[in-house]
Amino acid sequence: MKRQAFNPYLPEGKYLPDGEPHVFGDRVYVYCSHDKPAANRFCTGDYEVWSAPCSDLSDWTCKGVALPRKNKYNKSGVKCMWAPDCTRGADGKYYLYFCFGFENRICVARSDTPDGHFTIIGYVKHEDGTTYGKAKDDIMCFDPAVYTDENGQTYLYSGFAPGRMIRTGLKLKGLKNVSGKGSQVMKLKADMLTLDGEPEMAVPGCTASAGTGFEGHEFYEASSMRKINGRYYFIYSTIKSHELAYAIGNSPMGPFTFGGVIISNGDFGIGDQPDKAKTYWGNNHGSAAQINGQWYIFYHKQTNKTEQSRQGCAERIEIKPDGSIEQVETTCCGLNNGPLSQMGTYPAYIACNLRSATGACKCAYGPFKRWTYAKHPCITQEGGRQFIQNLRRGAEADFRYFDIRNLKAISATVRDGEGALEVFVDGHEHPFAKIPIKKEEGWTTFKTSCSLPDGIHSLAFRYNGENDCDFLDFTLID
Repeated sequence: MKRQAFNPYLPEGKYLPDGEPHVFGDRVYVYCSHDKPAANRFCTGDYEVWSAPCSDLSDWTCKGVALPRKNKYNKSGVKCMWAPDCTRGADGKYYLYFCFGFENRICVARSDTPDGHFTIIGYVKHEDGTTYGKAKDDIMCFDPAVYTDENGQTYLYSGFAPGRMIRTGLKLKGLKNVSGKGSQVMKLKADMLTLDGEPEMAVPGCTASAGTGFEGHEFYEASSMRKINGRYYFIYSTIKSHELAYAIGNSPMGPFTFGGVIISNGDFGIGDQPDKAKTYWGNNHGSAAQINGQWYIFYHKQTNKTEQSRQGCAERIEIKPDGSIEQVETTCCGLNNGPLSQMGTYPAYIACNLRSATGACKCAYGPFKRWTYAKHPCITQEGGRQFIQNLRRGAEADFRYFDIRNLKAISATVRDGEGALEVFVDGHEHPFAKIPIKKEEGWTTFKTSCSLPDGIHSLAFRYNGENDCDFLDFTLID
């Protein structure tokens, strides 16, 4: 029997955000950044490429470091390697594109296999030899995406278009090409390093969106390209940061027309209060992949009260006959091909929504303003085990979805709490179960009898008690 697939989809304690999924052969490979728990900086780890057989999306494995952060272009190891992307070139080799922080260059590495080891071969350059990112009209190099069409032509996308405050801060640091214009697209020659012609604008940013149809969802970062049913989908993170949107064109070069939002990692836009965050949110990056005929959107969520400790998730999406994609909600079971079965124990860190009694907020950037989160719960880890920390009265963790059959009891493993965990189903106002909690030494499991009508349900655990309560896992018992 296959294991169930949870969100986050990688093994516990893995922080690999910015996922770019690609199917090569009979496996899906995800090219990611690498964060650390409770980090103050983005992308401080080595590149790892995780993959799973298309026939079992719960079975993720990794061969080890695909490209170390400390390498010939980063001998001190100080520079961080930001969000990468990969393609299979016409020569059958695999090419990885990425940036060393705000270096304003796109680095290229090559491998004989999809998961490495990758060897750096150079920087992307113009036909005259000028490094891309250094010419006058180049957009700032950031989170490059790469796409190879059926005819063997490879396209490169790159850009960073933040709001005025971030642009001003970067310019004061001496960084150039921070224009906010949008993302550029360019053809690559067969060497996978040299531009074939001049870059063109793909999708507009906040300084160039007037009258384009992208207003309010302008390009911010995280370029990505996919071909779906004969049309080209440019997937990107909007100026709102927490959402991934798409634009459609008839060519990899565009022009592109705004399509809509695919997902928000704060679940903005979902439910009867679309402008209210359902969970803690922050920046977002990801793309789509078709696996066994089903399309999925890969994205990430924040943990540890910071934007710099992100974990990869994925959700099923539907491509409608007219090419549109409706926004989907975050769940615990995105790659599971349906709801989670009732039987068994579930870790609390797979909660798709988490908030305090006063609601949720944006996660802190770097070391700043973390004191404002003192009264908020968060997903964190200790000794390699992840859990929900600091539930206070009224805090709630949501889990979607379960195929409930003959439920007889629920148990929860907690620490330090005193009172009860109230369990709600499908957003109802009144709990159908209350798990009594007493303060004990260390992790302790408490249980209560209950019942529910059979069917597919969401569950929410709300803490009603004294002290700060930590939440490790729960078990559905028949």
